Amino acid sequence: MGSFFGKSVDENFKRNQEFMLQLQRLQLERQIHMRNQLRERKQALQIAKSRELFYWIGTFYVLAAGSTLFAFQRTKKPAILSTLLPLTFVFLYQGDLAYGSKLQRIHSEAENILQFEEHLLHLPFGPPNFESIEEGRQEQQDEESLTKAHDIFL
Repeated sequence: MGSFFGKSVDENFKRNQEFMLQLQRLQLERQIHMRNQLRERKQALQIAKSRELFYWIGTFYVLAAGSTLFAFQRTKKPAILSTLLPLTFVFLYQGDLAYGSKLQRIHSEAENILQFEEHLLHLPFGPPNFESIEEGRQEQQDEESLTKAHDIFL
């Protein structure tokens, strides 16, 4: 009789473990999808932000170029045109970022870094662990209690 209940309990335990494993897997997949969607939305916002900035820089560039060319026509001094050079670089860079292949080049460079230069990504003192986090929390708590004690005597 004892072995019958033991087998039943063992079977229920194994089924429960498998069920919990499936739930954990499902939860992890959902978290991965959610984080990926959040990342995509943030990236879309960043692209939209760079495009909006490009419009503003473009407007400024057109106004600055027009006034610079007008000034050059009046004075005939070629040095006036030199002010367009840095503005041209900024304008072209922002245009490449907003509408060109700059993001693709950034992504490929990031992949190269992850693949061939992984040593550059290591955190100093390694990844945080429970002990280091707890030590920092304790230090902050001690400082707060000292500050409170100091404020009492003032």
